[in-house]
Amino acid sequence: QVQLVESGGGLVQAGGSLRLSCAASGRAFNLYAMAWFRQAPGKEREFVAVISWSGGTYYADSVKGRFTISRDNAKNMGYLQMNSLKPEDTDIYYCAVGRGLDMRYYYRRSGYDYWGQGTQVTVSS
Repeated sequence: QVQLVESGGGLVQAGGSLRLSCAASGRAFNLYAMAWFRQAPGKEREFVAVISWSGGTYYADSVKGRFTISRDNAKNMGYLQMNSLKPEDTDIYYCAVGRGLDMRYYYRRSGYDYWGQGTQVTVSS
């Protein structure tokens, strides 16, 4: 089993930056794809970004060019660098991992096995 803990959320002005971290415990983290999803109250959890075990990345159109996902397998850590933040980026952000994920379906929540508790990101105007 893998446990995930997100950190780095907070309040930031529009146009500012935040870096979210995802600390993973458990074996074989390097074999898991790691993703970030986000969810606003009353809405579905939506895909943000994913990085495969081999380092390939995919981004939601809404964040492409602004967010960067990365990982450090030696430290069992994942990151989401968020730049040029907009008020519509205000959400709870969740880290997730999936082993054996079919990367053709990286955007599907069902492909991920473990989830963190989330960290709140609030972007003010």
